[in-house]
Amino acid sequence: MASLFLTLALIATGLYAGFLLTFLIAVMPGLAALSDEDFTTAMRRFNEKVPGPVFLVIFLGAVAFPVVPILTETGERGWPLLTLALACAVVSHLVTIAGNIPLNKALADSEGGDDTAARAAFEARWNAHHYFRTALSLLAFVLLAVAAT
Repeated sequence: MASLFLTLALIATGLYAGFLLTFLIAVMPGLAALSDEDFTTAMRRFNEKVPGPVFLVIFLGAVAFPVVPILTETGERGWPLLTLALACAVVSHLVTIAGNIPLNKALADSEGGDDTAARAAFEARWNAHHYFRTALSLLAFVLLAVAAT
């Protein structure tokens, strides 16, 4: 059973890290070139669509699936790596919950107002949180992959 959950953890964490990396290297640089109005509109629409059911399974799976192998691999060589991977995933999720989501909500609440001010209050802070959570998620994936070998 531990190997099944380790595989599920690898899949969920890899998908989540890949999603974040795609935003980091493609979506956000593309949006950066837009006008303030187009940027804020696009981010608001993304933020409405992202927390759908498939995303939530992946998001929650990245922290739930590693727990079973950690509990069952006690004393095994991979246990420290699994635990560190879970810690990275949890911190990444905390950054999302405490950093990115409040900024997303503030951006949504600013709709109909000054898009230049909304972007100024949002973009740099959101990107800083996003860099950090992406790095943590990628590290979690690498640690899980190493532990699985």
